[in-house]
Formats: sequence, C-alpha cells, structure tokens
Amino acid sequence: MMNSITKISVSLILALLCITVNAQGYKQDNDIPYTHKTDAYSLERLKLDVYHPKGVTERPVVVWFHGGGLEAGNKEIPAQLREKDIVVVGVNYRLLPQVTVRETLDDAAEAVAWVFRHITEYGGDPRKIVVSGHSAGGYISMMLCLDKHWLAAYGIDADSVMMYVPFSGQAITHYNVRKMQGIPPLQATIDEYAPLYWVRGDCPPLVLICGDRELELYGRYDENQYLARMMKLAGHQQTYLYEIDGHGHGGMVDPGFHILETHLKQMLGIEVNP
Repeated sequence: MMNSITKISVSLILALLCITVNAQGYKQDNDIPYTHKTDAYSLERLKLDVYHPKGVTERPVVVWFHGGGLEAGNKEIPAQLREKDIVVVGVNYRLLPQVTVRETLDDAAEAVAWVFRHITEYGGDPRKIVVSGHSAGGYISMMLCLDKHWLAAYGIDADSVMMYVPFSGQAITHYNVRKMQGIPPLQATIDEYAPLYWVRGDCPPLVLICGDRELELYGRYDENQYLARMMKLAGHQQTYLYEIDGHGHGGMVDPGFHILETHLKQMLGIEVNP
C-alpha cells in the first residue's frame, strides 16, 4: 500500500503530465505564404498563421481578418479563439493606399481559397469554415460574403463558407476607400465597394455584431442595422444583428467572441449553455 508521500508524488506527476499534454495540445505555424502574386509587396505581406489542435481532424475553422482601417494592422490569432478545439487562421493582406481596395479584397479571397484547399493538412474541415474579422476585417468578410465574384475568381463559391461573422464591419463604402476617392469620412456613399450594394437573399448565415450605437465608430451600428433590414427584405432569414451595449468600437470585440462561439455551436448542433 502506498504511503501518503508516495500518493502525493504520484498525484504531482499525473498533474504535471496533464499540464504538459495540454500545453502541447496546440501548434501555431506562422508566415505561410498563400499567394501566387510575385511583386515584392505581395511576397512580403501575403502570409497567414494557422493555429490548430494537434492530432485531430475535421475541426471547425475560423478565418480571422485583422482591423486597422484597411491602412494598418497585422495578422493575429485572437486569444479568445485559442484552445477552443478549432483551427484559427490569421490573415495578412495588402494595405491602402499602397494598393487599391480591389487588390485588398482579391488578397482576402485568395487567402480564403487557400484555406479551402489546405486546411485539412492542419486538421480543419473545409465544410465548417467561418469567415470573420473586426472593423476593416469585418468589412472584408461582408464583401466576401455578399459579392460572390471575389471568391469565384479563385474557384470558390462564397456560399460554401458555413457562416460569416463580421465584427463592426462597415456596410457602406469603407471610409478609407472613400478617402482615396476624395470623399470625407462623414459623407456616406454606396457603390460597388459597399456590402449594402450586394444585398442578396441566398447567402449563408450572416451574424452582424456591433458595439453600442452611441459609442461605435461613424454610425457603424446604424449601417449594420440597415443592412440587416435589407437582407431580411431580400428574403434572407438567417441575418442576425447584435448591439453590445456600453461597448465602443474596440471594446465590443471581446464579448463579440461569445456571440461567434454561440452561433458556431448552434451550426454544429452542439448544446449551448445559457
């Protein structure tokens, strides 16, 4: 029979083993090139990181586009998506004004196409891809969802994405796109670079998440509210709109991940705790 000291030693060893297994349960592969473009800026910029659980297959995938007004920012794996038994892909794209928004959106589409073709190598399931991002990243995810030609250029049907979850994305033409057109940030326009221009009733679930309408950037909630209304009028019944009271443009990100996770579980048929 083991004495108390031996029992404690065994317990400590088992605990340490558990910690080691958990610590080694995920891997992150960084700076993976995803482009066929050959110019210097593309070769520098068009890379992604993949964070994935080890030794599993067919895991859900979240493709995350960073914010920064389309002019700044870098790829990231959000802390709130780590250790969730999902694959997370953080994407870089070329930035304004070094390129046009057409080139930025083309980069984003190429990255998502890469995910469809390679994510099984990292344990992900191409049938369970969620496209998301904050601010500029939210705008990008909206555009890829609603204007199907971006992904179609890379042989991907935008409707094969399981769900789109933009965080505080701009629904009218993005203000830094308008800046390049000589239009000030409070002069609203809707052209081919506005998600609202491409409203349609036949796309995958679209989960719109915004901060408090009084605290958000440039009326961002109101734009999303109008987009949600137009989507419903177009016949799209799986458009969801959330306003996170008391949280501004940056503060809404953290609670927004709970909404993303809840919808993901619902899509996968997993019971959601209230």
